[in-house]
Amino acid sequence: MRSEESRIEDTSRIPRFGKQICPHILSLHLFLGFLRKELGRKKKVCGDLSVPGEDLSSARSAAMGSVLAASSPSPPPPMPGGPGLTSVPPGFTMPTVSPVSPAGSAAAEQQEAEVTLPNPGAFEECHRKCKEVFPMQMEGVRLTVNKGLSNHFQVNHNITLSTQGDSSYRFGATYVGTKQTGPGEAFPVMVGDMDNTGSLNAQIIHQVANSVRSKLAFQTQQQKFVNWQGDAEFRGEDFTATVTFGNPDVVVGSGIIVAHYLQSITPSLALGGELVYHRRPGEEGTVMSLAGRYTGSNFIATLTLGGAGAHASYYHKANDQLQIGVEFEASTRMQDTSVSFGYQLDVPKANLLFKGSIDSNWVVGATLEKKLLPLPLSLALCSFLNHRKNKFQCGFGVTIG
Repeated sequence: MRSEESRIEDTSRIPRFGKQICPHILSLHLFLGFLRKELGRKKKVCGDLSVPGEDLSSARSAAMGSVLAASSPSPPPPMPGGPGLTSVPPGFTMPTVSPVSPAGSAAAEQQEAEVTLPNPGAFEECHRKCKEVFPMQMEGVRLTVNKGLSNHFQVNHNITLSTQGDSSYRFGATYVGTKQTGPGEAFPVMVGDMDNTGSLNAQIIHQVANSVRSKLAFQTQQQKFVNWQGDAEFRGEDFTATVTFGNPDVVVGSGIIVAHYLQSITPSLALGGELVYHRRPGEEGTVMSLAGRYTGSNFIATLTLGGAGAHASYYHKANDQLQIGVEFEASTRMQDTSVSFGYQLDVPKANLLFKGSIDSNWVVGATLEKKLLPLPLSLALCSFLNHRKNKFQCGFGVTIG
């Protein structure tokens, strides 16, 4: 065994010996020394170059680092270690790592990008859901016969016998085109009916483009044109805009222009407005109103405010059988207000539909519709009672087809 002084003397000669050997052997020696330091193992490498002891091994690793630095170009500075990262030995660099965003944040951003606002529908349909709950008034006896001639063409006959007004007969026809735009939607649609005096009501609805829909309506009183109007409706992803021209007359300089706009603010809230401009000789005016509609999971609340008055409605679906509606109407021109309450009860097992209503003028009404399956026959009973005027109306209807 050599003495301790001889070992120290041999250790001091390591740098001079390292400058004379190949740089590749020095790099390999440095790597082996680093592994021995981390694993805590003591091995002998190349006989005399082996120095026992933890302190001498650290000294030799530092000396070999100096030799490598002198014989090779200086490497780039190592990446700073963060919490939980191991230190980088001299002569080695850590690869760059791109930051990774949390999975939850990426999913939330993707979900926000996919959320789109729905189309709010037409402005005229804001109060439609509530109005469908109320019963329709009918007086006398009515017979309706519907006959489908093909998949696109249907005719109907309507006979009305009344004790208060004139009895009438109406013949109607409906044509549905072959341009399918959606489930249950096909264009063009032509609907018309004529009574026994020659008066005609007709409508033509056509889908001009994917987002543009047009409608023409005519009404005659025997041989004279009474009303006619045309409108164009544009439906975007989250808004609907409509322009209507009624009875335009360029020669006289009269007509009515109505503009509607409804925009979805959130998936549940839609806001819009209506502008009505009318002109005739000696008279001209503009009426503006604003509307808002909030749609919940089982209810719809709508409010319309303008210079002509206010109209508010609330629709609530209690369950699959019961639906209720409340309406409030105030007119500034008539100086009158009214509140109405209606409900609809559906009994599918009995093929029975019952509607009832009552308002602040003490008018009570109800209708009862019964389908006689498997026959294509429906019966309807209707009654309205005005307590203030002491008037009673009753109606009976039969629908075939």
